[in-house]
Amino acid sequence: MNLQGKLPLKKPNKRQLIFLKEHRKFIAFGGARGGGKSWAVRTKALLMCAKYPGIKVMIIRRSYPELMENHIRVMRKEIPLSLAKYNDSRKEFIFANGSVILFRYCSCAADLDNYQGTETDVLFIDEATQFSEEVFKVFTACVRGVNGFPKRVYLTCNPGGVGHGWVKRLFIDRRFKKGEDPEDYAFIKSLVTDNLALLKSQPEYIRQLEALPEKLKKAWLHGDWDIFEGQFFEEFADVPERYEDRTFTHVIEPFDPPHDWVRYRSFDFGYAKPFSCGWWAISPDGILYRILELYGCTATPNEGVKWTPEHIFEEIARIEREHPYLKDCEIHGVADPSIWDASRGISVADTAAKCGVYFSPGDNKRIPGWMQVHYRLGFDSNGVPLMQVFKNCKGFIRTIPLLTFSDTDPEDCDTSGEDHIADEVRYMCMTRPITPRNLRPPDRLMYDPLDIGEKNKKLTIYDI
Repeated sequence: MNLQGKLPLKKPNKRQLIFLKEHRKFIAFGGARGGGKSWAVRTKALLMCAKYPGIKVMIIRRSYPELMENHIRVMRKEIPLSLAKYNDSRKEFIFANGSVILFRYCSCAADLDNYQGTETDVLFIDEATQFSEEVFKVFTACVRGVNGFPKRVYLTCNPGGVGHGWVKRLFIDRRFKKGEDPEDYAFIKSLVTDNLALLKSQPEYIRQLEALPEKLKKAWLHGDWDIFEGQFFEEFADVPERYEDRTFTHVIEPFDPPHDWVRYRSFDFGYAKPFSCGWWAISPDGILYRILELYGCTATPNEGVKWTPEHIFEEIARIEREHPYLKDCEIHGVADPSIWDASRGISVADTAAKCGVYFSPGDNKRIPGWMQVHYRLGFDSNGVPLMQVFKNCKGFIRTIPLLTFSDTDPEDCDTSGEDHIADEVRYMCMTRPITPRNLRPPDRLMYDPLDIGEKNKKLTIYDI
């Protein structure tokens, strides 16, 4: 069945057009958020299925829900049943001309066992920087077959993620190893400013990217692959900084928080390593004030004290009974869900409860949690952050500036650092998530999306 002219295709933007027409073996598309990558994947897959009857195409993501949200649901809505039908049990579209699009996920290394012996002609690895180089190599080995169909691998990607390093090496730095042919690799950069459809339907999206901390803004708005190094919380100002006529700092003199301000306790526990407990007061305008902290180590004595779990929670209970910032206040506790693990005997949470200290499981997703901390630390135009720290919280002030970016996952911090206070801060921020603020007026949009030529070039099925 000839599918040409029957596909429900919209007009691509200029960067998407370049992606659709590129013929090399390994083709990466993206570099920033909001660049129209998902549309490009779906459209290229459909074009390949239309031009080559009987071809097998496979689309990979981290999870099946992501495949459903970004691809399957959209394609089921847009592709007429006369052209292709979706088989939910097999997770694939079967076209009237014999072509197939398979949808597969890989959430962990163990999932790779499911793909031994799998063959496909064309592979799409969507959000490739979420995968390790090992996963990339296993899946690219599936691109084979004794037929006349093209054998290609398409990747979409943004800076950051566990795969940042290998994607950057191959497609940005073009540093190739033995056996890798530079002529096989192409990278098409696409920014949110290329995606006019998104800018029209969600004009606030670019403002959200503008409001990110400087390094993340460079990565996710401008597609800068070189920024994930150095201090993880570079926006943290532990001493007052003067800019124009305003002073910027996160560290303030202590004051007695009003009794009616909501109080929180955030907690991170470590076996044979430091624990951290932080107390917070929340003002009516939503500012988190870190008012007290308790920090020690369960492995070695700290100032003559060896902190057993029982001792930790007895001390927390005593502080909450006696300290004027906390006395007679209702305190909401949040902690890493791992403290409910009873595999070593009585859980840490049960030990706490015996001392009258109670917690709710926190949301411990790392990257969204770090984003919330970044949002809180950002200064508005008046020099006011949504997280402020009493100067008696010396552990926070000492350890937060020392944290650096991870070498293996550049959106994360290096866990070999002293990150225990940062972890409980992350749990706290995830209890009251906020949207990023416009920390300065957004720049005027200067990019001309028609600046790369081929203004009226029409894509045909023979171009791909």
